[in-house]
Amino acid sequence: MEKKVLSVSLSSERGPKKKVDKLIVDAKGVVGDAHSGTSRPVSIIDISHINTFRELTNARKAEFGEFAENITAEGLHDIEFKTFDQLKIGSALLEVTQLGKPFHDQFRELGNYVMPRVGIFCRVKKGGTVEPGDQIEYIPKVYRAVVITLSDRANAGEYEDRSGPKVIELLDSYLKKINVKHHIESKIIPDDKDQLEEIINTSTKEKYDIIITTGGTGIGKRDITVDTIQPMLNKEIPGIMEMIRLKYGVEKPNALLSRGVAGVIDESLIYTLPGSVKAVQEYMTEILKTLKHLIYMLHGIDAH
Repeated sequence: MEKKVLSVSLSSERGPKKKVDKLIVDAKGVVGDAHSGTSRPVSIIDISHINTFRELTNARKAEFGEFAENITAEGLHDIEFKTFDQLKIGSALLEVTQLGKPFHDQFRELGNYVMPRVGIFCRVKKGGTVEPGDQIEYIPKVYRAVVITLSDRANAGEYEDRSGPKVIELLDSYLKKINVKHHIESKIIPDDKDQLEEIINTSTKEKYDIIITTGGTGIGKRDITVDTIQPMLNKEIPGIMEMIRLKYGVEKPNALLSRGVAGVIDESLIYTLPGSVKAVQEYMTEILKTLKHLIYMLHGIDAH
């Protein structure tokens, strides 16, 4: 079934909306709509869910816009939407920020609660117009990550890199667990400031979600990772690394010697891990506990 817009609606007051010929959307949401400027400015529901509601309420007539949706669509019912997925509709580009709609009293009939499980909220990434008949292009979010191993010897092929693959294994397992599409790249470079800066600059410019380095966090002359990356951070997140050092350093004092940092560069989260497999396991165990929440925070999504 093709994905398209069946009807568009708006209202200057909260609650059910009225059909209109077209919507104009800008950075705040739907122009003239009560939800413009809120955290969930554009709402969409598939016609199949409206039909389900009609069946469950003995064919009660439900008009377009009555569920407080801005866009009534067709062909979206079989998509398992995720936060940050995008929809290109007409000349506009929307990004999913919330799944499901809260209860409204007018939707409670015969004990049936349909709306909390369906419908999506979006914010506007590119303004434009949306009209009935517009085709809808679904663009799933793909999380991109790069894992960088810094080691003169591994780069020269003198020994097999094991810490980088361990980071990839743990990150891949986590992203599969939260059921998101993802792509992870890996690179091995010598302990070289210029090469590291180049990879970091390229990755942040291309808006990679996650950058993780392994190696070069000690105090040796060739340990340049932290000294290179820390000045590049827009914001540092010191608590993560401090907690990891303290937690594992109580039993193993050598864990206190890593200078690893975590932080944000533009729209990318970056973590610098030690070069041992055991340390990678320990650090990733703690990092992954907050990774999703940090990504949401970075992009202004209220995940509470």
